[in-house]
Amino acid sequence: MYIFICEDSIDGIFTGVYDAWASGYGHTNISLTTKIPENYSLFCEYITVETDYAKSAKVARTLQRRMGEETYSELCQAACALDYSGRRKTLDKADAIYKTIVLALSLSDSSKVLHYLGEPCVNRVFQLSRCMGNEAHHLLGFLRFQELANGVLLARIHPQNNVLAFLGEHFSDRLPLENFMIYDENRRLALLHPCGQDFFITDTEGLDLEALKHFSPEEMEYQKLWCRFFDSIAVEARVNPKLQNQNLPKRFQKDIVEFQRQNRI
Repeated sequence: MYIFICEDSIDGIFTGVYDAWASGYGHTNISLTTKIPENYSLFCEYITVETDYAKSAKVARTLQRRMGEETYSELCQAACALDYSGRRKTLDKADAIYKTIVLALSLSDSSKVLHYLGEPCVNRVFQLSRCMGNEAHHLLGFLRFQELANGVLLARIHPQNNVLAFLGEHFSDRLPLENFMIYDENRRLALLHPCGQDFFITDTEGLDLEALKHFSPEEMEYQKLWCRFFDSIAVEARVNPKLQNQNLPKRFQKDIVEFQRQNRI
């Protein structure tokens, strides 16, 4: 068995797919993983995959052409999802994507591959994509921007899945003339959107985190007004924390100003 160890990202997994396919070892003899094994297995050869954006782009073009945009998008969402395979002893994310691609390209209509939910790899990709898509959908409604002293709009998030690229497409369309930043504190990644340009994602090594704590005077005033409004319209007799937590999960609340009681007036 040949096990390809690739980076946990779309480009990393697609590079792993490219190298595995080009190896000629045979699909049944190949497995992909995004995790370095704690214990190496006997009779297995481990191959480290270096992320190559040219190879990843070739795989992406092939998938888009053969599978269509919708199925390709589902695969990308699965690649960005948090992988619970180690905890739940399920198929590794990268391996599920690889086996789904192999199955898809063997079909007369590759775009129908996600209909084969009886296949463990397809079912795994479907579950991962749905998990990632649900969180991204939540954040489209729950994400809040705050104006920094330098005029840049900042939003902090703590997502389970790597949702930045999907949020970037949405907010770049909504706020094309704003300088904004979405900061994923869990992964130390930032999505940056300069005014009138395309967004890009970068790591935050060397980022001045102190500058992200200084808001404009107007922002502070609006935060106070909003929190005061939030409190004033509340009906104490109808407060229902359980229902509130169902509609707005607790893990999102720490990034929303009205739940930060230290800012309340």
